Amino acid sequence: MGLLTFKGGIHPDDGKKLSKDKPIVEAKPGKELVYPLSQHIGAPANPIVEIGARVLRGEKIAEAGGFVSAPIYSSVSGTVKAIAPHFTSTGAKVNSIIIENDEQYEEAKWREVIPLEQMKKEEILNCIAEAGIVGMGGAGFPTRVKLSPKEPEKIEYIIANCAECEPYITADYRRMLETPEKLVGGMQVVLQLFENAKGIFGIEDNKPDCIEKLKELTKDEPRMEVKVLQTKYPQGAERQLIYATTKRAINSSMLPADAGCIVDNVETLIAIYEAVISGKPLYERVVTVSGDAVKEPGNFLAPCGMSQMELIEMAGGFEGVPEKVISGGPMMGFAMFSTEVPVTKTSSAILGFSKDEVKKHEPSACINCGRCVDACPSRIVPSRLADFAERHDEESFLKWEGLECVECGSCSYVCPAKRHLKQAIGSMRKIALANKKK
Repeated sequence: MGLLTFKGGIHPDDGKKLSKDKPIVEAKPGKELVYPLSQHIGAPANPIVEIGARVLRGEKIAEAGGFVSAPIYSSVSGTVKAIAPHFTSTGAKVNSIIIENDEQYEEAKWREVIPLEQMKKEEILNCIAEAGIVGMGGAGFPTRVKLSPKEPEKIEYIIANCAECEPYITADYRRMLETPEKLVGGMQVVLQLFENAKGIFGIEDNKPDCIEKLKELTKDEPRMEVKVLQTKYPQGAERQLIYATTKRAINSSMLPADAGCIVDNVETLIAIYEAVISGKPLYERVVTVSGDAVKEPGNFLAPCGMSQMELIEMAGGFEGVPEKVISGGPMMGFAMFSTEVPVTKTSSAILGFSKDEVKKHEPSACINCGRCVDACPSRIVPSRLADFAERHDEESFLKWEGLECVECGSCSYVCPAKRHLKQAIGSMRKIALANKKK
């Protein structure tokens, strides 16, 4: 029987050897931490602390600004220094709470732990919401909202995204290797919410050690199964992962719940376990610091709010001046203009590269080779869609299914003409989606 996968995709050099064998190290932040009030999709959180107030580690400093929002917790004890706009890794200036670290790490008591079997569904959901948990693979969608579909009885699969298909990132790999019990425990919590659902751990075959650990931990769990996937990018994209593990297809007009599925990232499920089982809100996460410009690549348990430059320094700093620094993975992440920005709930990786491979190639005319079509996991025609985008032809863009693009960048990667296909299509998608909402 062949490995589970999808049509299309690519096999870039994964670069994971730089950090995959580096155990998670606890990062100690400096004197100043910055907590952006928008670390998630939806309404920004509202500050509930005043300048000059002393806060404890694990204390709520901002409450959710609505149903689609999430609270924020301090990752240190210290004094609120300011509430002011601050740059984030995306280049946006976001209203933020700035805390001066007293380096005491005095803990606040968050909530009394109740045995899982004694908790009602609404109590579990409220706990997840109150802990500030969002999708930690990069999307940042509030997890309580994702776990509250209109028809929960129709959810048949809870899929743990263990693929980690982005090159260089090894944070989830180390989590699965070092604390797989928490991952399985998080799945047990979510399965409590959906009586008709089965838990699936979708993991690529380049992680045999993690596959072995998860199979051992779930061998006596009748509602859980480990499914081994072909190592290919973008195997961890939501639509591709759902298709590979369940053979169910979704499109841009559907949610995974419409196909009876809910997908959660490894780090998200571990955060669910820590909130519900251990009584700990979300205020830290594992971040990979890697790339050929980083002296000592590694994986770090980083407090939210910590400066990303401090994390880079923990990895030995840069070898010279990197030409490009990326937040997230090289395929779907984004270039950073500064490293003096905070770690947030969605910060999976910081990558430093000595050469900007994209910058050194000048795009030329399309040669109609069709490689972008072969690579596209959404089975659309990237070269044609990019033409429409460059001409601002929204009508043709929509007619040729431009909204089905998942912006994985596979097309740009394989293009011999070095056209910026993903960027052009992504820009037009944003315009088209905004116009649909009007």
